[in-house]
Amino acid sequence: MITAVASIVIFFLLIWIHELGHFLAAKKVGIVVKEFSIGFGPLLAKTRKKETQYSLRLIPLGGFVKMKGMDLEEGEEEEDDRGSFTKATVWQRALVLFAGSGMNLLLAVVLLALVFSAFGIPKAVPVIDKVQPNMPAAAAGFKPGDKIIAVNETKIASWEQLVEIISKSPGKPLTFKITRENLEKTIVVTPRPDDQGLGKIGIVPRQEIERKPIWEGLYLGFVYTFKIIALIVVFLGKMLVHQAPMELGGPVRVVSEIGRAAQFGLSSLVQLAAFLSINLGIFNLLPIPALDGSRIMFVLAEALRGKPIDPEKENFIHLIGFGLLLLLMLIITYKDIISLIGG
Repeated sequence: MITAVASIVIFFLLIWIHELGHFLAAKKVGIVVKEFSIGFGPLLAKTRKKETQYSLRLIPLGGFVKMKGMDLEEGEEEEDDRGSFTKATVWQRALVLFAGSGMNLLLAVVLLALVFSAFGIPKAVPVIDKVQPNMPAAAAGFKPGDKIIAVNETKIASWEQLVEIISKSPGKPLTFKITRENLEKTIVVTPRPDDQGLGKIGIVPRQEIERKPIWEGLYLGFVYTFKIIALIVVFLGKMLVHQAPMELGGPVRVVSEIGRAAQFGLSSLVQLAAFLSINLGIFNLLPIPALDGSRIMFVLAEALRGKPIDPEKENFIHLIGFGLLLLLMLIITYKDIISLIGG
């Protein structure tokens, strides 16, 4: 039940924010929006405000914003071209097409900022949570709860600093100053080299939740969003040159991952929603017919040529692309179901 509710909420949020981006950008540049729809297929509910119909449709795996003058049927003409998509400038149309993915990326920034500032993230602190048996720390007398305040007279401010000192000192005695039950103690321990030659003493840090100020959270949200974008782009590049496996996941796999994230709490769900929003934004910018990226390519081609592509030819290409995307979705969904059953 939790998986179903979480999946519906996340799918709705990602689709709604994407279409909202197109909608707001169209309104901003004066393009008339005829319909704002969440979902495809048969109409479930609708309401109208001014010239726009707001719709909820049966298949919740997408949505659309129908703008005046966009995707006209053969032989169909508008009564007038005021507020028409086709009469907007090239850069206005490119902005409207990009705005959906832009909103997905902005949503990811906000969701990650929420994780950093509201939920907080686990951070290792220089306090021992566990002492591993048969390791130098256990033999030297370290205990859970010991707070490490200095090593060889160097004050320890973070777990990362401590790890760096220990890693660089295999076979070299280190003098630890610790506090235990409000008393200071000194313990000497010699790190043991591991398979890579790095020093280890066998201690596990205590994890504490660290919450960042809201502005720092937003900054980190931007930083991590762009890091994830870079990783996705690199991975897509490797897929194209066959240096990475062609692993694609459909709605079934996404729902499965949402179910797993739900087991770890709301913070994990929000992080997954941010990751999915970035994926959706990047995917829609790919130059694949029927996606925003392809439509942007046609608009840019018009800017270079000085005249638009034949609308009938462009619509035919997008129609074929849409059909192929549906076929690909069916194949991926089938493989996801088989994988889940087999796993």
